[in-house]
Amino acid sequence: MLQRTLQRSSFRARVILRHLSMTTATYSTAGTIDDEVLLETIDTTGVITLNRPKALNSLNLSMIRKIYPQLQKWNEDPAMRMVIIKGTGGKAFCAGGDVLAVTEAGKTPDHPLPKAFFKEEYMLNYKIGTLRIPYVALIDGITMGGGVGLSVHGLFRVATEKTLFAMPETAIGLFPDVGGGYFLPRLGNQLGTYLALTGFRLKSRDVQKAGVATHFVESSKIEKLYKSLLSLSCPGPQDVSQVLNHYHEQNPIEKDKDFILQTHIDKIKNTFSGATVEEIFQNLERDGSEWALKQLDTMKKMSPTSMKVTLHQLREGAKLNLKDTLIMEYRISQGCVRGKDFREGVRAVLVDRDNTPSWDPPTLEGVTKEVLMSYFAPLPVDRELKL
Repeated sequence: MLQRTLQRSSFRARVILRHLSMTTATYSTAGTIDDEVLLETIDTTGVITLNRPKALNSLNLSMIRKIYPQLQKWNEDPAMRMVIIKGTGGKAFCAGGDVLAVTEAGKTPDHPLPKAFFKEEYMLNYKIGTLRIPYVALIDGITMGGGVGLSVHGLFRVATEKTLFAMPETAIGLFPDVGGGYFLPRLGNQLGTYLALTGFRLKSRDVQKAGVATHFVESSKIEKLYKSLLSLSCPGPQDVSQVLNHYHEQNPIEKDKDFILQTHIDKIKNTFSGATVEEIFQNLERDGSEWALKQLDTMKKMSPTSMKVTLHQLREGAKLNLKDTLIMEYRISQGCVRGKDFREGVRAVLVDRDNTPSWDPPTLEGVTKEVLMSYFAPLPVDRELKL
């Protein structure tokens, strides 16, 4: 059982890091079929298509630098009424960010990539979360890490039976960023804390039942839904919502199935409400059930530093707006680049693939309050994230 749990954790981390037509419509395109991301204006709708199927549409800095300015233009254009984002390949919406490149660059002092990648990614997350027009993310497939940041802050998120959602960053010495500190605490019942610390994977309708997605549509109907959205004339949020509700209500898949974590929700609420990771461990040990001990085994494989940073991030994020959360997360990201566990986690999972990371420090007790708070300390003024 423990070996299978470790294998699942390793798979989650590998996936997130694997490098992580309307004939009647008139449209213009900002790219060719060979581009990593396709940007189209179709009547009054902007369409973003992530186009790296062999890399599970993982997000890199080049893609961010194409999407952000176009999104800004659409947002400022009074004629634009909606943005849709989707992925190609049939397997993934977006399996994560290109953090392998970030950790490699981080080995060189003052390399610009670790600063630029996280800063510009978070700027994009904030732009998505503050758009004046509806933003519809069709998360048909694997949606992890950077893919979560491209979707969860939008007004509408449409999952399918192929959707697999997870935030497995504690397994690689990172933390659930891209605004995770904002949306995870708002899932309620400590569900976000549980997902963040364990990397638990939600699939299919459970992504919607958890509150990560707003709608659940059959994968085979996504193209039809896409065309229905494009056919709307000058849509507003209510018009988009009505179309999505129609497809959601017509979906019979797992309609009467209970949420996968429903039988454990009280345990999650009680055990993961601890003020510290040590207290959460104690709560799980005190519970002593098979389920509780399984969560404990999983968490003991994670980076102690990442778990402590993550818990503090979520507790603080519960009190902050999206802007201030992302500013906090940028500070944390630079702390992870300075530290050892991020590089070590990527080495163990992605590079050498021995799945035996040597965390530093190796225990929760070794992560002192001083060490923890160093990840949240303000940066020099010229290096802070400005939104």
